[in-house]
Amino acid sequence: MSFSKETKESLCAERELTCEQKTALIYGMALFSKSFGPSAVSMTTESRPAAMTYSEGIASLTGAIVDLTVKLTRRGGESCLYYLSVPDKDDCKRVFEFFGHDRSQPSLRINRANIDGEGAVSRFLRGVFLVCGSVTDPEKDYHLEFSVPHKNLASDLERIISEIEEINAEPRTVQRKGSYVVYIKGSDNIEDMLTYIGAPMSALNIMQSRMVKSVRNRVNRKINSETANLNKTADASAKQLIAIELIREKCGLDSLPEDLREIAFIRIEHPEYNLRELGNALPVPISRSGANHRIQRLMTIAEELKGK
Repeated sequence: MSFSKETKESLCAERELTCEQKTALIYGMALFSKSFGPSAVSMTTESRPAAMTYSEGIASLTGAIVDLTVKLTRRGGESCLYYLSVPDKDDCKRVFEFFGHDRSQPSLRINRANIDGEGAVSRFLRGVFLVCGSVTDPEKDYHLEFSVPHKNLASDLERIISEIEEINAEPRTVQRKGSYVVYIKGSDNIEDMLTYIGAPMSALNIMQSRMVKSVRNRVNRKINSETANLNKTADASAKQLIAIELIREKCGLDSLPEDLREIAFIRIEHPEYNLRELGNALPVPISRSGANHRIQRLMTIAEELKGK
């Protein structure tokens, strides 16, 4: 399963939504889907959870009936394409008007009345990502984009993302094959965006990938040794840094016992150190096994916090 598809599945996991949040979510999916108008409402997706979210949301909010057609795109059922549509024209009109749109509008624009409640903007952007968004596997590149069918919608989307205080991103828009692509570059910006729309684990995966690359590069520059040993040290150090960062975000490093706090700060300052060097760098030096014991306690604490 692709990284983008995994991210979309995780975004569909939230069930406890207020009426305003659910309206914003389904509005984002409907407005940026294949068709959204008074005579045609439909969407296409490779994500089954996204298809179910759209279908159930449209039905529960408006009472419209949604038809679902599944097409296998690979042999053996490895991949499916889900096509959803509202077959009844009166239902299409009802869905269109439910979200505050009418035939008199010269072009589709985002109706901000649908994203005015607490947490509504984040759910709206989640819905937009589910139907027209994608994020590159962090092992390859750092890139998140929305492929939008209409220029005005792309402009509105870019403006909304730019207004979010929690995201220090500068989205850009380019035209590609008849669509308008709103994209975000930079691992930090993408991590913030994914966290904001409700995919923190995907953001953490990007952070981990970035740290592994960064630490590996730093280690390789500083020590001229066997590549295999360097990569092993770098990978272990990066995982430890991820655990320490998680502890810092969840409860702060000051909450740790003094012995764990000391080794955590040394690991942050010296990601290239092996366990023996970590132990020797402590105010009261300890053995390699002693350093490993403390590191494993930190990893255990991070694992417990991750599950909360």
